[in-house]
Amino acid sequence: MHMVLAVGCIVLAVVALMKCLPKNPDMFFVQNKRTKGFWTGMTGGAVALTLLGFLGIGPFGLLFLLAGACMAAVYLADVNPAVSGKPDRY
Repeated sequence: MHMVLAVGCIVLAVVALMKCLPKNPDMFFVQNKRTKGFWTGMTGGAVALTLLGFLGIGPFGLLFLLAGACMAAVYLADVNPAVSGKPDRY
């Protein structure tokens, strides 16, 4: 079960990083979000944390997995839709 959770968290973090890299840096400013560099570092850190959790380094493996997944989920749920350049559906 731990392996399934770990792979899911890694996939989530990698998807967030891959979605962040091609974005236009100006859109982050226009949408009043933090800079692209910040979010690239945050999603890159999420990948690193989930990989550390997957490898089970230290006593905080599960904590690393969940922290990395939360970092990636914040980007995917809030920042990515805002900087995608698509109009709101409301």
